[in-house]
Amino acid sequence: MQLEQVFERQKAGVAERRLRFGLPERRAALARLEAVIRARQGEICDAIAQDLGRPAGESLLVEVLPLMQEIGQARRQLRRWMRPRRVWGGLAGLGTRARLVPQAKGVALIVAPWNYPVSLALGPLVSALAAGCAAVVKPSELAPASAAMVSRIVAEAFDPDLVAVVEGDRDVATRLLALPFDHIFFTGSPEVGKVVMAAAARTLASVTLELGGKSPCIIGPGADLAAAARWVAFGKRINAGQTCIAPDHLLVHEAVAAPFLAALQAEYARGDSATRIITPRHAGRLRALLAEAEAMGARRITGGPGEGCAMPAVILEGMPEGSALTREEIFGPILPVVTWAGEAALLERLGAADVPLSLYLFERDRARIDRICRAVAAGAVGVNLTLLQFSHAGLPFGGKGRSGQGQAHGAWGFAAFSHLMPVLENRFSPARLLMPPLGAKGRRLLDLLLKWG
Repeated sequence: MQLEQVFERQKAGVAERRLRFGLPERRAALARLEAVIRARQGEICDAIAQDLGRPAGESLLVEVLPLMQEIGQARRQLRRWMRPRRVWGGLAGLGTRARLVPQAKGVALIVAPWNYPVSLALGPLVSALAAGCAAVVKPSELAPASAAMVSRIVAEAFDPDLVAVVEGDRDVATRLLALPFDHIFFTGSPEVGKVVMAAAARTLASVTLELGGKSPCIIGPGADLAAAARWVAFGKRINAGQTCIAPDHLLVHEAVAAPFLAALQAEYARGDSATRIITPRHAGRLRALLAEAEAMGARRITGGPGEGCAMPAVILEGMPEGSALTREEIFGPILPVVTWAGEAALLERLGAADVPLSLYLFERDRARIDRICRAVAAGAVGVNLTLLQFSHAGLPFGGKGRSGQGQAHGAWGFAAFSHLMPVLENRFSPARLLMPPLGAKGRRLLDLLLKWG
């Protein structure tokens, strides 16, 4: 079936789904998805290993477990999310009953990336189904085994009139973006995000953009250095640094730079990630960034350029200003280190940069933690940890400006695929007294409204 036909069939079912795709049906759809994922855990890990070389245990942790948590939360809380919300309208709402009714936006397009090729394809789908939407999922062609796995999971769990997977390259994505979807959920780079947003503008689709950026990691003078090193190594090395919220670079207070780097080197010595860089082109880009920085004076204190798609984790100190590593999102296992002394200069540096998807701060001084959290702008802040803010069930996930638009996960994901439709019902509204011609009673009512608002 042509992708345009898939879209048209899903679009034709919008009105029927509003009537028939209620709480029991949505919970059943989520249960089917959960059952297929559970049954295919081993195959999912095998497919990801083919694309990225990632060990099965790591894939269970960062792909399967987050999906299970997302589905479980949606099934448990869906009744509350779907419940109409009563709202108070002040004096102007006297005699009326107002409520906000969550309504599915309609048909959604989910464009997934290659770095977490299963969870970032199916995670947004959980939110779309919870909201009552049909969806077309476009996995990344750079992870073909995982894309085929996503296609098999969806085909086993759903009728294509509700959920369909469309595989293919950039031309397929372009054809999909030309269709008038009601909502587009895109995860990827800021550059492609601009293309998606421009396409959405042509059809007036709403968008959720999960992008990225240079997520800084601050090591304060009061940090627990051993714990900080452990968390930084975890956040940077998982998936070979190919994570949109991985620590991009370190900002280390000069008073603790030497002992912290020693602790970080000890953590790196425990062993490296087996995950590969996704393609030779991406690996070549990383090696070019590394070579330029070293040519400009940066010193490599661990790791190396590697060969092919294998790249050992690299720590760089003495970073020169103006190198591409200081400007571009790294998205790989290279970790530059920059030192700082004064908090004012640190905050000025952070304020001059694009808003990151995440910012990390390791510090035990509560006053400094609070000052930095108030002063910086970021999609999220992680204090004395890395990455976990993504999987916390009670927090939204999303960026700001260049790092993204909109929020995802849990209730926020449900809201992204929903329209809160206001319903105002007349019971005994006195507003009829304000209809022209305005009489004495109407004038007294108007004076009252003007006085009290």
